[in-house]
Parts: sequence; structure tokens; C-alpha cells
Amino acid sequence: MSHQNGQNGSSVLDEEKGLNRTQTAVTMSPEMFEKLYLTPKVPHVGDNIKRFANPTPLGFIGFVIASFSFSMILMGWGGASGATPIVGIFIFGAMLLVFGFIFEWIMGNFFSMISMGLFATFWLSFALLQLPTLDLSAPYITEADPTGTGAKAFNAGLALYLIVWGFIIFSFAFFSLKTNVAFASIYILLIAFAFVMSGCYWRLANADVPGAITLQKTGGAILFAVAVIGWYLTMVIVAGEMRVNLPLPVGDLSRFWPDSNKDLADEKRE
Repeated sequence: MSHQNGQNGSSVLDEEKGLNRTQTAVTMSPEMFEKLYLTPKVPHVGDNIKRFANPTPLGFIGFVIASFSFSMILMGWGGASGATPIVGIFIFGAMLLVFGFIFEWIMGNFFSMISMGLFATFWLSFALLQLPTLDLSAPYITEADPTGTGAKAFNAGLALYLIVWGFIIFSFAFFSLKTNVAFASIYILLIAFAFVMSGCYWRLANADVPGAITLQKTGGAILFAVAVIGWYLTMVIVAGEMRVNLPLPVGDLSRFWPDSNKDLADEKRE
């Protein structure tokens, strides 16, 4: 009784001082959670989702800017050629992905954490390939090819590198089908991008420059589509977090899967 009177007395004092106490709680449906975090909703230990800002759009901004820049160079817009001028955005875009990866891990968002770690590794590794100071093609220099970038062994190595990325992305694309159509489309298009660009380097390894150029432009167009979808998703997430009423669909796929918003122990009992 005295405890209750104490609470009432405290409320009266707050009202006299012009203060209002408001208790807030963040609840959202599995569909909304997936839309904002790009990962299926699962039980979390702790309340980090309520305490910290959503890091998902931060990582996506880095991914999208790098993708837009590289895709336009691959397509040769404005006579652009070679990725050396934009190595910086590969590195700093990947840094945003790394920050996103770390905070997705802190918040317990598994699939978006995996995705950002995967994309960050790709852009950082690709940036190293483009840094002129590393001169990675030096071992392949010959009198006929003073840069070494036209060597069969060098381009075959790049082709194999992209094949590996294609299979890795293919492996995770299956799990993206539990999120939404937009995010799954990014994974599917990235599979195509990796294999098309691998074909480009195989053509270069076999001195088929016209064929390589065709595949390069095709790969650029695919990556541009990836960037457009990625930017669309980023705007959807930011609008949702800012409570801006933009009824933009992402094609929720989580409803076609069994409910994942329950503890593993509960699933075992079932």
C-alpha cells in the first residue's frame, strides 16, 4: 500500500514539475523485423535491438556506393576504364560494411551479419587487386606485356577467384529466400555477376579481347541492377526507421516459411 502511495506521490510531483514519465516498448511483427533488418526474426538474449540504432542501412550504403561506381566503370560510361580511380570507395565502402557487420553481430542479427561480412570481404579483396602500389601483376611481366595484366596465368587466377565467389554467394542465396524478394534478388544477381565476370577474365586469358569487353559490360549492367535494388532497400529501411509513411513493397517471403520467432528449445520440444 505504501509502495503504491509512493508511486502516486511521485507521479503527482512529476506532474507539478511539468514532467511526464513514459514507458516505451518496441514490438514488431516478424514481417516488419525482416524488412528493417533483412534477417528472419528470432529470439534475442538481451534488449540490444531496443537500445541501439539499426546498423543495416549503414552497411548497405557502403555496398551500394561501391556497386554503383564500379558498375558504371565496367560499362564504360563517359569513357571510364579501370577501377584504380575508385579504389578508395571500395575500401571505405567496405569499412561501412565492417562497421555494419560488427553491430549486426552485437544485436544478434545473424543473416545480415553474414551478408555484410561477405560483401566487405569481397570489396576489400577486390580493392587490393586494383591498388597500383601493390603491383600484383609484376611476376607476369614480359617484353610483349610490360604490365603483366594480359598474361594468361594472371587472368586465369582472377577468373578462378570470381568462380569461388560465385559459389559462395550461391550457397547463401538459398537462405536469402527466407527474407524478401528484393534482398534475394540481390543475391541472385550477384551470382550472375560473379560468373559473367569470371567469363570475362577467361576470355582475356585466351586473348579474346572483344568477347571480354562484351562480358565486362554485361557484368556492369548486372551490378548496376544490384545497386539500384540495394539503394531501394536502403531507402525502405531508412523510411521505416524514420517513421515516414512510404508504402514501398519489398516482397516479404518470410510468410512462406515456418515461424522462426521462437526459441530453439521450444522447437526441440515440438
